[in-house]
Amino acid sequence: MADLDTIVSLAKRRGFLYPSSEIYGGLGAVYDYGPLGVELKRNVRERWWNAMVREHDNVVGLDAAILMHPTVWKASGHVDAFSDPMIDDKASKRRYRADQLIEGHVDKLRAKGKDDEADAVYGRFVAALNADDPASALGQVIQDEEIKSPDSGAFDWTDVRQFNLMFETRVGAVAGEDDRIYLRPETAQGIFVHFKTVAETARQQVPFGIAQIGKAFRNEIVARQFIFRMREFEQMEMQYFVKPGEQMEAYEAWSERRMAWHRANGIRPEKLRWHEHEKLAHYADAAQDVQYEYPFGWNEVEGVHSRTDYDLSRHQEFSGKKLEYFDPQTQERYLPYVVETSVGLDRTILMVLCDAYAEEEVTNGDKTETRTVLRFHPALAPFTAAVFPLVKKGGMPEAAHKIEADLRRQFNVTYDEKGAVGRRYRRQDEVGTPFAITVDGDTLEDGTVTVRDRDSMEQDRIPAENVRRYIEDKVDAWTPAA
Repeated sequence: MADLDTIVSLAKRRGFLYPSSEIYGGLGAVYDYGPLGVELKRNVRERWWNAMVREHDNVVGLDAAILMHPTVWKASGHVDAFSDPMIDDKASKRRYRADQLIEGHVDKLRAKGKDDEADAVYGRFVAALNADDPASALGQVIQDEEIKSPDSGAFDWTDVRQFNLMFETRVGAVAGEDDRIYLRPETAQGIFVHFKTVAETARQQVPFGIAQIGKAFRNEIVARQFIFRMREFEQMEMQYFVKPGEQMEAYEAWSERRMAWHRANGIRPEKLRWHEHEKLAHYADAAQDVQYEYPFGWNEVEGVHSRTDYDLSRHQEFSGKKLEYFDPQTQERYLPYVVETSVGLDRTILMVLCDAYAEEEVTNGDKTETRTVLRFHPALAPFTAAVFPLVKKGGMPEAAHKIEADLRRQFNVTYDEKGAVGRRYRRQDEVGTPFAITVDGDTLEDGTVTVRDRDSMEQDRIPAENVRRYIEDKVDAWTPAA
């Protein structure tokens, strides 16, 4: 696996991702998607939407506004409790999350074989999270364990304090206390407040789901690791409403489907695992994460949560509006329970980039060279195919453009006539293009072209009019290399 710096370098060099506002020095933990990045992102987004909405007749879509009534966030608990424990290193002036410092300390103890000591510290850590004053309790653990700053090595900390992660903004022309609103920190609440309206207008009966893809914003204390943790990010979420008592069956079913989706995208199974939450959020009765082994370790890419009826009950309480569901079959009224699947789109992009990246030695004549290749699932690749004329004369460009135009009816295609064909292959390998079609002198005589496979580098000679069907079949039949 490549290190993160290699992925970051490739992403910028090839136009997947750029630091935002780079000519002005950038803005921390904010990134822009370049020409190839937007195509990759669009493909992942559409693949998720198809899997969640198009393939289920009881899941519908929603696109809620980013700005919502401020009471939404009071009801959801975000105003009072959506915070992280923050601590500053006085020597370096760097800011850290206190809980992550302690978890890192526990990991180091385990790495040294001190499991009993690690278990004791972790027990104190869990107790601190559940204390009446978690900030002070976490600070005491850091002091007792003499946890030093990862950057300066100093042991000179400020007190731990809670830091709310929501961005505030104002509405209207005159600033005042009553015009304060928030950029949403998650997309789920837009689904909950529209639960009853969607059920009625879409004529859905429980169980059913509402899916949404959209931007969310969090003023993260420590926003590092490229696009893994950003202040502006995109979520793909689905809230599935079920009858109370049936939530665990739905929880298990959606967990299985979500892991299968990641594997179907070509992600290596050995790089994926489940992580069950030892400490549940106050609204949940079950929760687990799909984790991927990034270059910086195992981390969450998607969460599956059984949220009980917490969200609907809170919004019913704060709004004064009945959100109960009436079951026409049983004549019952109840607040449904909710099973949530929530995947970070940007984290998924980073996972796909990391998992697809490979370097390998290949023989070219009497030379051995290193080939860099992104082995994307063909359905995710920014370009499905590249079309090359062997030379820029003799009618070859015209024939190549004709094939390009035909393929563009179904796929995103690039045309390249610059440099030797071998170099063109290498350029397309590095951006993950699965198929390269070369038009040569024989094409003009017998109407055949060469199609080269990115992963195996094998070449097939087929009639030009069959190229689109050939690629269709290859995309449908694609499986990741062993």
